Amino acid sequence: MASKAEVILKDLKAGKYAPVYFLQGEEPFFIDQISDFVETNAIAEHEKGFNQVVMYGKDAQMNEILSNARRFPMMADRQVVIVKEAQNIYGLGKEDIDNLLIQYLQNPLPSTILVFAHKYKKLDGRKPLSKELDKKAILVTSDKVKDWDLGKWIEAYIIEKGHQIDSPTATFLADSIGNNLEVIANELGKMFINFNEPTKITKDHIQRFIGINKEYNTFELTKAIGFKDVIKANKIIHYFSQNPKSHPLIPIIALVYSYFNKVALIHYNSSLGDAELSKKVGVHPYFLKEYRVAVRNYHLGKVIDCLTYIREADLRSKGVDSGGMEHSEILREMIFKIMH
Repeated sequence: MASKAEVILKDLKAGKYAPVYFLQGEEPFFIDQISDFVETNAIAEHEKGFNQVVMYGKDAQMNEILSNARRFPMMADRQVVIVKEAQNIYGLGKEDIDNLLIQYLQNPLPSTILVFAHKYKKLDGRKPLSKELDKKAILVTSDKVKDWDLGKWIEAYIIEKGHQIDSPTATFLADSIGNNLEVIANELGKMFINFNEPTKITKDHIQRFIGINKEYNTFELTKAIGFKDVIKANKIIHYFSQNPKSHPLIPIIALVYSYFNKVALIHYNSSLGDAELSKKVGVHPYFLKEYRVAVRNYHLGKVIDCLTYIREADLRSKGVDSGGMEHSEILREMIFKIMH
């Protein structure tokens, strides 16, 4: 099922514009997609000089924003007013300032497209402004894609761009890059320019065009840990130590912590069938068999010990009781304790 952001983008591409958009939430990628599309496409390039205003929340008062919104377009059918970083608008959330926007929502100017890009946070849904926006405007809440849904998002994004990728490769990419959608989209964009026709993305493509080594990466590290393949795990952490800028410690620790959390969940829910367990743990069914190997190799008590070792490494990586250890040493010690 398409997200609301995807539905709105589809309408915009079809030329269907609304008078007011309020884009909010923790995931800036979808907010940027919509506001950038409006900024680029809502009016012709030659009309933008007189009919497009881009403002920034920290520099704009609400009455100034609405004054611009109430202007009629000059020699054009419509005008665009975009407020970037709208979360910084002075007084937003206070009754008197909110009421100014509520009043505008009662009678918005049809020839204006007013867009608020309110990033990294949401309005208080209990307050009148939020309720009024939901009724009288296009209100889009952009939530972070959950880690366990990231592979599916990558698959859908690549299909939208005219290419293909299988679920394991999408998960490999997700685990290797992380859940910053802007970074993922940028890296995929660099890869797409190398294709002249629809292509099925493989790990070889990812290694060649994005630079993620298909043998030495965080995805393969957690797999080696789960299988208790000490030699391979040591080869990977040695590779990381030779390329520290490309493999910073803190994200590696976070990924290993997430991995053992999933192993613990499988221990606690061992009676569930594959479909239920996959949903409960947030693991693609394809990878459940690998996690079951880790469950056999790490009994629940050992898993709890591993989580303790990972927390210790996290504190050391942030300078707590580190004794001056290099990040490569912290990682090596953590992996040794986990696997022995």
